[in-house]
Amino acid sequence: MQRIYEAILKGNLLEWTREVPKQSDLPVRVYVTLQADRSSLSAEFRRQKTVEILEKIAASNVCADISDPMKWQRELRQDRPLPGRDG
Repeated sequence: MQRIYEAILKGNLLEWTREVPKQSDLPVRVYVTLQADRSSLSAEFRRQKTVEILEKIAASNVCADISDPMKWQRELRQDRPLPGRDG
């Protein structure tokens, strides 16, 4: 019975992304189909989603209670010492 598994090809290795096939010590014949590069589509999709999320954040007015953003940021930075520096 033929089963289809999704994997990422890295050099000479297949890295399974979801279900891992049951493996034995015996060699198994596989046929690999390389998918078309979807980076331009996924980049556009990510851009659209990012815009939607930022618009929702702007509409929610989540930062309305921060009257002075620079003062607020300075106060946040005082909560912990900076890495690699003496407190």
